[in-house]
Amino acid sequence: MKNFKYILTSFLAVLLVFTCANEDDDTNYVNQIEAPQNISALITVTQDNTGLVTITPLGEGVVSFKVNYGDGSELSEDLNPGESTQHTYEEGVYNAIIVATGLNGKTTSVTQEVVVSFQAPQNLVVTIENDATISKQVNINADADFALSYEVNFGDGSDPIMTNFEEPYSYQYTDAGIYTITVTAFSAAIETTVYTEEFEVTAILQPLNAAPSQPARADADVISIYSGYYTNISGTDYYPNWGQATTFNELDINGDATIQYSNLNYQGIQYGETVDASAMEYLHIDVWTTDAPNIQVFPISIATGEQQVTLDLVTDQWNSFDIPISDFTSQGLSMNDIHQFKFVGSGTVFIDNLYYYRAPTVQNTLEGTWKMVEEAGALGVGPAVGDTSWWNCDATCVTDRACYYDDTYVFNPDGTFNNVLGAQTWVEGWQGGSDACGTPVAPYDGSASATYTYDSAAGTVTLNGTGAYIGLAKANNAGELPNVAVPSSITYNVTFLDANTISVYIESGAGVFWQYKLERVGATSSPIEGTWKMAEEAGALGVGPAVGDTSWWNCDDACVTERACYYDDTYVFNADGSFSNVLGTDTWVEGWQGGSDACGTPVAPYDGSASATYTYDSAAGTVTVNGTGAYIGLAKANNAGELPNVAVPTSITYNVTFVDANTMTVYVEAGAGVFWQYKLVKI
Repeated sequence: MKNFKYILTSFLAVLLVFTCANEDDDTNYVNQIEAPQNISALITVTQDNTGLVTITPLGEGVVSFKVNYGDGSELSEDLNPGESTQHTYEEGVYNAIIVATGLNGKTTSVTQEVVVSFQAPQNLVVTIENDATISKQVNINADADFALSYEVNFGDGSDPIMTNFEEPYSYQYTDAGIYTITVTAFSAAIETTVYTEEFEVTAILQPLNAAPSQPARADADVISIYSGYYTNISGTDYYPNWGQATTFNELDINGDATIQYSNLNYQGIQYGETVDASAMEYLHIDVWTTDAPNIQVFPISIATGEQQVTLDLVTDQWNSFDIPISDFTSQGLSMNDIHQFKFVGSGTVFIDNLYYYRAPTVQNTLEGTWKMVEEAGALGVGPAVGDTSWWNCDATCVTDRACYYDDTYVFNPDGTFNNVLGAQTWVEGWQGGSDACGTPVAPYDGSASATYTYDSAAGTVTLNGTGAYIGLAKANNAGELPNVAVPSSITYNVTFLDANTISVYIESGAGVFWQYKLERVGATSSPIEGTWKMAEEAGALGVGPAVGDTSWWNCDDACVTERACYYDDTYVFNADGSFSNVLGTDTWVEGWQGGSDACGTPVAPYDGSASATYTYDSAAGTVTVNGTGAYIGLAKANNAGELPNVAVPTSITYNVTFVDANTMTVYVEAGAGVFWQYKLVKI
């Protein structure tokens, strides 16, 4: 204790010298330091009927303490944090005052009752409970007449603690089990009063909170097996009959579905369809357990079997893993025909958010001007994300609040942010308004000097600047104004529904979710966005020595009729940048694919199963489709030549010319001077 005292004294001396040497510097920051907080005192008494009491003040942000003993005697000397003072009382009840002083001279005072009785404590009542949210933690409280302090022995070999029991004392055991807990009440008398209880400390056997939320990802960048955040493979069986002893249950944890595998030895998952995960970069999984030291994860390939990675687990918390796909492929596993998972382990595990993913290939950006979507339900609040049952702005509300729905939220390229409200916005009662249109009220009037930080991986945007907000000014991370301090920074969760529409929410207090749907102002969709098909006319498909020349071969009227299974194929350019070939049950299958130049079942990878994206460059007049098996027109024609004479490409770039908004011509030079050409129409 003396060492601590001398170190603190030296620190204050150095601080004093430094302050004198820099007296011309700005020291306004000192005035911003809050007064000391959480002030209390540990009070103990000697058990010899003398009334000698030891008072040890406690607190945060304290430079010194002083104690008014409450019996008319002189105050204590100044006490450094950690020091105690002793005082002898006559028998009675006193109100001692603890005065804590901070670095800038601000003080905080609290009154603490001191009971000095030469009688043993009487009517001792002890409550011991398992904590409802923390595994293997007990909360203990005690009260007794004439008692000044209490000692608690937890019965597990740890050192007893001394407390005044103003609030329950919490203690976490290493292991669940039955322990003898002893509480001893002390007064100024020699005699003590003891309470003993055989108490069963329990472990929480399932997660109380849902698995961590997942970032927004484009459909093309994720293959989801089990997650509430993405589209899962339909028809997947999470408990196939492989003869295992493992049991299966699916439970709801705060609105999030979660798999529970108990008595785990091994367990399989059978996908609803075989997937090509070769373009993915990671396998993500969240696991929670009370008793499993690890779990082995096996993706299973049709052609190359299974390979595993062992994940070490920390009990009683969610464990999140992002496993590089290379950890499996380096063992010889093929990722283009994955159809099952297998888990091997012991005990009970809870599994959520099981999916493959890659870095975003479509970069959504907040940069630009946004406004609330003028539709019922775009603004609301509820107990969970997606639930605005407590209140939402219906069609009549949208009309009434026209002055609010024209407000804009501007994310500038330089990282600055603006609320643009115009002459009027919706002014609520807490702002001094009457829940009606009115003049904007500072600091929520658009005058804030603000910046923003968008974290696409986390799916969050943070506004920095007092008065900057999205949606409603009152909703922030600490709660709702005016019940909390005006924040200087607010973080929102953001999900892109498409490139120009976002869903935003903020949890303003536990289980209170304000939710907003915003759209980009002045957004124009790409002319290529939509669903296209080959024009059902002679010459729409052909090849020749130059653009516009299909003299070598082109599909005439009879060919169009014969290839009806091909002409109903579609090419889908989605708003989120993903691309799909939709072929149906049959298409034209050429000889190089193992077909007979006739209608037949589509052949992988050109069967529409590709996880693909596209990039349209209007200046260059090109569109690039990314993903093995993605194509426009004919699968065989690519930038390197024609299949099967060249390697199967992972990306193909086509030249595009728009004849009108619903018609485009496309060509690809498949080898020097070989131009495959297509005419597509939007449907």
